[in-house]
Amino acid sequence: MKKTSYKYYFLALFLIGILYSCSVKKFIPEDELLYNGGNIKLIDTLDIKNKSGLQTELNGLLVPKPNTKFLGMRPGLYFYYKAQREKPGFINKFLNKKIGEEPVYFSDVEIPSTEDLIINRLDNNGFFNSRVTSEVKKDSSAQTAKVNYQVSLAQPYKLETFQLERDTLDSLAMYDAISASLSESIIEKDMRFNLDAMKAERQRIDTYLKDKGYYNFNSDFLLFEADTNRYDNRRFDLFLRLKKNVPEKSLVPYIIDEVNVYPNKTVKDEVIKDTTVVDSINFIQKEVFFKPKRLEPYLLIKPGDRYNPTLSKYTSRRLSSIGTYKFVNIQYKEKDSVADENGFRHLDAEIELSPLNKRSIRLELQGVTKSNNFTGPGLGVTYANRNLFKGGELLRISGNVGYEQQFFGGNRLGASSLQLGLNTSLTFPRLLFPIPIDTDGRFKYSIPKTKIDLGVDYLNRSQLYSLSSVSTSFGYIWAANRYVTHQLNPINVNYVSLSNTSEEFEQVLDENQFLRRSFDQQFIAGLTYSFTYNELVDADRIGSFYFNFNFDIAGNTIDLFAKENNDGVKTFLGLEYAQYAKLMSILGIITN
Repeated sequence: MKKTSYKYYFLALFLIGILYSCSVKKFIPEDELLYNGGNIKLIDTLDIKNKSGLQTELNGLLVPKPNTKFLGMRPGLYFYYKAQREKPGFINKFLNKKIGEEPVYFSDVEIPSTEDLIINRLDNNGFFNSRVTSEVKKDSSAQTAKVNYQVSLAQPYKLETFQLERDTLDSLAMYDAISASLSESIIEKDMRFNLDAMKAERQRIDTYLKDKGYYNFNSDFLLFEADTNRYDNRRFDLFLRLKKNVPEKSLVPYIIDEVNVYPNKTVKDEVIKDTTVVDSINFIQKEVFFKPKRLEPYLLIKPGDRYNPTLSKYTSRRLSSIGTYKFVNIQYKEKDSVADENGFRHLDAEIELSPLNKRSIRLELQGVTKSNNFTGPGLGVTYANRNLFKGGELLRISGNVGYEQQFFGGNRLGASSLQLGLNTSLTFPRLLFPIPIDTDGRFKYSIPKTKIDLGVDYLNRSQLYSLSSVSTSFGYIWAANRYVTHQLNPINVNYVSLSNTSEEFEQVLDENQFLRRSFDQQFIAGLTYSFTYNELVDADRIGSFYFNFNFDIAGNTIDLFAKENNDGVKTFLGLEYAQYAKLMSILGIITN
């Protein structure tokens, strides 16, 4: 046998010895049996739909759960037992804390209660009069026991008709609203009786009614009743009605009378406040912190409209996306105790906005070490001004300086470098476009932002060259929904210039024309577009999909205004320019 074979052979023996030592049989009390879990077998003679889903639902009722196993052993239970000794030792205490499990004995299992739970769950799924039997399997040699449940499914009850039953004419408008919502019902003919579906239907109707203005309605006010008296073949009629004695205020829709916005809500109470009215909305602030005409487009809550919690949620998200506020609080206050002559009650909406610090400065000190032996410090400074022009604008100025020195290496040319950079961005939380666009109707989820960037960078490699670059862009960023983001830059310009080249570096460029072309003066002007679909924003999502698509086109527009020089090369403003089109995409699937 080879040496390596011996190594794996002894390793296998070692692991087997550890697993054997993890046997817990010797720790089990004489009058107890370790619970080995339960099993449910469905006897289905009807070939029901979604049998696997029902099986999974019933399996979830089996409690308690047995101790976990690993390769047939129970290490968690083993180290729990070891830690209960008078002197357990540090290792046993540590492992018990990390993976230890208290024992689950057969005496902890309540078989009659589990059978009742199974019967109840079958009833909830329409399998009335099903039968459940159980059998206990004991292994005295291993001191374990398990329970096998056998479920004989009865023929399920299926829906024949579903209708709204009107008990009174006092709430005609409410019944009309409920009746209208049933066009989107999840309850359909021939579906199996399902209590969870009825609960979901109640919640769906509740959401529908609230979006129609029924501020005080509650899903608990809805009642389902099933009637099987008309049929002998396990069919049933389902009736939806309102419970009796529902409060009157819950049966009428609400109208919003006033919308009061506090653009600068702080803990300190402001005694003197001025009110500015824009489009019937009251903006209340001591002094102009945020211009009302700039804030009003973000509000989907309007005086005279019905209460709508979905629009409230959208309004809150739009206000938060501005970047000026850390808290957005929307509250509603009831105004009267009786309905008006048109059958409406009334609300006032209070929107309180708590701002972030207007200005901030961030310093970064870096130490850089590269594989080519370049090492040196770097310093970055970022200044941010939120709400620059009192319209939610964000000004960000970033400056950086870095110095690197090559401490080891044969050629001392270019052994040090100095980098300087200054970048400025100005973001407007609105769409700057030549043609007015309805941001309420087209962009309910979020309003596109307009961003302007300008950057200047300088690199000096000692005794070799200097490289200067200028870049600027103008474009839009829009979150279409939770997962989709668009970014369009119709103007994207980059200019790179090489200067102060040494004779040694010119010689290197002459010997490598590909390298020379990469350093040639470059002028790039074009359009870029990016599409991103990102499910990673949901941290609890099982399995996430990420997709990014980029499109970049340059030179096509300025080619219309270009002139040909004496060398036959097209130039724009005396500069040679790049002309190309490229696509790039990234796809990722992440499983948890």
